[in-house]
Amino acid sequence: MTLDIKIREGLGELKFGMPVEEVSALWGQAGEVESIDSPCDEPTTVLHYDNLGATLFFEGENPCLQCIDIHNIDCRLFGQRVFDLDEVAVVRLMVSNQYFEQDVENEDWGERRVSFSEGNIDFFFEGRTLLSVVFGR
Repeated sequence: MTLDIKIREGLGELKFGMPVEEVSALWGQAGEVESIDSPCDEPTTVLHYDNLGATLFFEGENPCLQCIDIHNIDCRLFGQRVFDLDEVAVVRLMVSNQYFEQDVENEDWGERRVSFSEGNIDFFFEGRTLLSVVFGR
């Protein structure tokens, strides 16, 4: 199993748009499954794979993969082990791969978020340490 982030495509063999059943066939049963229903948003199914350091979000009436939150240290982005990088190195990596438009915000809970809207990807840092990467279609 590879954990290569492919911006706007997926993670390794997981592709955005896959139904829950296909993802489960590739990754096995999730450690925890959660359903979120909100009158304002589409129904969301969340699969937690703590053993792989990933949370997968499926939306819609026929739920398909829309978003991934990963914190696995073996995860790669553009061939680099992304969790080995600090904020400056992550920004440099993104810019060198033609993702220029970035937004930085200090979240209320203390983490610093660096977002690249062109890639629909967010990096969350605590100090110099990357905690998680959240990305979607």
